Amino acid sequence: MFDTMTMTKVLGGFCGTLLVFLLGSWAAETIYHVGGGHGEEAQAYSIEVAEDDSAEEEAVEEEGPEFTEVFASADAAAGESQWRACRACHALEPGQNMTGPTLYDVVGREIAAVDGFNYSGSLVEQADVWTPENLNAFLENPSGWAPGTAMSYAGMRRIEDRANLIAYLDTIGE
Repeated sequence: MFDTMTMTKVLGGFCGTLLVFLLGSWAAETIYHVGGGHGEEAQAYSIEVAEDDSAEEEAVEEEGPEFTEVFASADAAAGESQWRACRACHALEPGQNMTGPTLYDVVGREIAAVDGFNYSGSLVEQADVWTPENLNAFLENPSGWAPGTAMSYAGMRRIEDRANLIAYLDTIGE
């Protein structure tokens, strides 16, 4: 079925195709080379760019308002709708722990103060009290604020939503 001549043609065709691709690659690299200079020749002109701190100022402005400003005008009624995301793992009734601890009277409470709940060790190391600022940082990125936390929630991105939720939680409790 296959003789020596057929095998030679197939092998020759394969080697010829490989040679065409290698030569094409070499030619493309030569034509479109993006290198670290212009070889032996000096650059014809250069544009001087002054250092400008406006880019850093713009980056700070893009971050948005401070949490304290947003929290001062937070709407607890709007925060009640944000509570739906928390309801799957937390309860608002005192002493009722679910997957997460009860959030009854959480604002101003010591961290890891709910009896009968096994907290992550890294959570306890971050702060002593659940202030609105600490809750904001935790709700923004739980695993970033307390690495190793057992809370699998990805976080709440909008600062207004976090402020509204914290304002709502502040109304629950004593």
